[in-house]
Amino acid sequence: MNDLAPLLTPEGRALLDEVRGTAPADELAVATRLRREHPAELVSAALGQARLRQRAVAKFGAEDADRMFFTPNGVEQSTRASVASYRAERLKALGVTSLADLCCGIGGDAIALARAGIRVLAVDRDPLTAAAARANADALGLADLVEVREADVTEVDTAGYDAVFVDPARRGGRGRVFDPEAYSPPLSWAIEAARGAPHAALKVAPGIPHEAVPEDAEAEWISDGGDVKEAVLWFGTAPGTVRATLLPGPRTLLGRGLPDPQVRSVGRYLYEPDGAVIRAHLVAEVAEDLGGGLIDATIAYVTADELRPTPYATAYEITDRLPFNVKKLKALLREREVGILTVKKRGSAVEPEELRKKVKPSGPNSATVFLTRVAGAPTMLIGAPA
Repeated sequence: MNDLAPLLTPEGRALLDEVRGTAPADELAVATRLRREHPAELVSAALGQARLRQRAVAKFGAEDADRMFFTPNGVEQSTRASVASYRAERLKALGVTSLADLCCGIGGDAIALARAGIRVLAVDRDPLTAAAARANADALGLADLVEVREADVTEVDTAGYDAVFVDPARRGGRGRVFDPEAYSPPLSWAIEAARGAPHAALKVAPGIPHEAVPEDAEAEWISDGGDVKEAVLWFGTAPGTVRATLLPGPRTLLGRGLPDPQVRSVGRYLYEPDGAVIRAHLVAEVAEDLGGGLIDATIAYVTADELRPTPYATAYEITDRLPFNVKKLKALLREREVGILTVKKRGSAVEPEELRKKVKPSGPNSATVFLTRVAGAPTMLIGAPA
């Protein structure tokens, strides 16, 4: 379906209410029944939208997702509500009251910004996407604060707005795009647009090379529930600052410009830094705060002799250290009666599922095994969450 209009009619909305929560196994029976009274195309559109709403719950929560309108790409590429809300609060704290949201998609960020009291011009060049953004602002009672414009963002005048937010498309016909200059629009254009506003935020892929971050930008990596979601280049804040922000919270670790941590022998505790900390290259800051060092110069595991609380890493107590050897691991797990085995890896080519099949864990106890390198040598560290 290339048009949301039929779903926005009273008949379309009534159908959406009727098909809400339809399980995939029941779709054919529901469609057959509804097609007796409604056009087949409208029934298909309603069921397709119900499916997208179910997928969107993870990002937007059930209450909003059940009222919003989605496109397949919109569900996939929109910002998670918790991340959008955090960013909106940061912009509000900077004194931003009006903002141009360029490449707005289905309006996930525009919704969070409007809920923070910021007036938004939301721009997208795709007609269906812009229609979804408009329908979403209306469905959530935010139409007074969100103006949606179908246009090429490179031709929009953003003068008069306190801030610019740009979320370039990072997917092409062949999937994910890794070169920032292959974004649509390119990162270089987005940076120039950002420099023309008092404040700006550019959403980029978490894997952006640090050398691609402009000197006049602040770089922030954001994770939510332990999963790295995005990186943001901020302008008009603190040039040169690097930060890792963990949600929920937020908890923010600021870079202190530390040199790489020393490599040391494995201590009693192993710390696994949050992905945002690793992407932001702030493992040294975590190691210093924990009084620890690295187990290997190329591996982002921190080891220490004492347990210290930190929100930026998960701590494990290490009980055993073995050279990589499946037979020895299998014997040790059998002796300990380990049936619940968590396998983590960093710097190892072995797949966790493959290892689990070989060692055949069995018993009432649980353990975590780290497949990694210690001072260059393939190693297995066995332990449990501290």
